[in-house]
Amino acid sequence: MRFWQRLTRSTRKALNDESFLKALRVFEGLISKLLSIAMVFVILLAVYDLVTFLVTDIFSQPVGRFSTTLFTIFGLFLNVLIALEILENITAYLKNHVIQVELVIATSLVAVSRKIIILDLQKTVGLDLIALAATILALSVSYWLVRGVHHRVRHSNSDEA
Repeated sequence: MRFWQRLTRSTRKALNDESFLKALRVFEGLISKLLSIAMVFVILLAVYDLVTFLVTDIFSQPVGRFSTTLFTIFGLFLNVLIALEILENITAYLKNHVIQVELVIATSLVAVSRKIIILDLQKTVGLDLIALAATILALSVSYWLVRGVHHRVRHSNSDEA
């Protein structure tokens, strides 16, 4: 009988709000750290892919000239930058335990910009261009709104101090 009472008490204690939330924070921290490590691996692979591509392309015929379009090379560079932005998002979450919306929107803008830079206009239909334009407009307005709110909050906090 005492066993069941202790089990019930310890289960109740483990499932109370504070203990449960603490366990969730620990779980979120572990997952964020795992994602950071995975993103570092992705960044290293993207840099390796970029360097390999550049070396192979520069030393192919004609030597010293890019045999592919610069848009392909720009796309590879932007892949690395996007991966770095995602790592920064994860790092910011680890520091503050808050998703920074402004940073997420900025990362999304870079990703959509990459898509436009490497876009093959010969194979793209008009509806795709309209969708990309709408996406850029929505992300730009979102960024402007979020940045404006953050700017106002920072200035109102500094005025109070």
